[in-house]
Amino acid sequence: MNASALTMANVFLKIFLRDRQAIFFIVFFPIIFMTALGYGFNGSSGPQEIGVIKLSSSKLAENFLKKLNSHPEFNVTEGSRLEIQESMDKNLLSVAVVLPKDFESSSSSSNVELLMDSSQLNQVGQVIQKLQKFIIDLEREVRQVEPLIQLNIKDIQDRPLRYIDFLLPGLLAFTLMQISISGSGFNIVEFRRKGILKRLFVTPLKPKDFIIGVVIARLLLCLVQLTLMLCIAIFFMGVSIAGNIAALYFIIILGTIVFLCIGFSLGSIAKTQQSIQGLANLVIFPQMFLSGIFYPIQSLPEILQPIAAALPLSFIATALREISTNGMTLLGILPNLAGIATWLLIGFFVSTRYFVWKEVAH
Repeated sequence: MNASALTMANVFLKIFLRDRQAIFFIVFFPIIFMTALGYGFNGSSGPQEIGVIKLSSSKLAENFLKKLNSHPEFNVTEGSRLEIQESMDKNLLSVAVVLPKDFESSSSSSNVELLMDSSQLNQVGQVIQKLQKFIIDLEREVRQVEPLIQLNIKDIQDRPLRYIDFLLPGLLAFTLMQISISGSGFNIVEFRRKGILKRLFVTPLKPKDFIIGVVIARLLLCLVQLTLMLCIAIFFMGVSIAGNIAALYFIIILGTIVFLCIGFSLGSIAKTQQSIQGLANLVIFPQMFLSGIFYPIQSLPEILQPIAAALPLSFIATALREISTNGMTLLGILPNLAGIATWLLIGFFVSTRYFVWKEVAH
């Protein structure tokens, strides 16, 4: 590596640092986005709000309400049907229990009515699951019977996996894709359009030094950005990295180079900012929803899963997730490394085969 490449890298970094809007969307927006999603779906939302309409004054109803009030996972609001309905209309409650007048005897079954707001599907599912367990436990206590079969659940990972633990590797992969493509494809098209490349290459600067300069600048930017995201996730959001940090950064570097090559490929094909924007969206948006960033690839329709698994972002996100959450080594993710290497070769071939340095689009 010579001084020319380092000089170009320094120039590209200075150009980026002068663009405040780019700094916000590339550096700060992913951090804000990660923090909002992490705290919004971290699985520790506290007691579930539940309403109770008590139409019975029996001892069983009193006991039910007393136990429900003392349960740590419920926040109980008691009231008339009209009051509870108003609370549900205002989205203050998603589930309410109606204890009927015949809710009197522990020797016969009683039908408890459950009112729910299906528009709050996620909260409703959590409350119903906890409520069913509560009713089963209460019935056993009232009837003084031991369960015939008990299910003891053991997590084979031996550590709880929150949504932020799942989300972080995907967001790291998505962020490096955005930084790399915007820093190679968009910039190259703009430099070509303005004739900057044409003027640069009548100087002693070699094409390889120009490319190396872009790669160094964007790689440094990716490393700084993703390090910030990791530090915030680890020190402020309680995320723990199960695997080797060096292996994680190795995949980050490889992923950055892959998408830099893909960005150069797009810049090779596109001749205007409009066309590069369309091509970039065609590459970025399908991968955003198909590559397992926000939810597992296995949750997609079966017909889409093989396509989704073959995308470059899928290989990178899966490799980062295997290291981060499952503690895998590089040897344990060889299939993902093979996929990353394949996309690296494809991107390198297209970018070098079709790149036009001195053409200016009119």
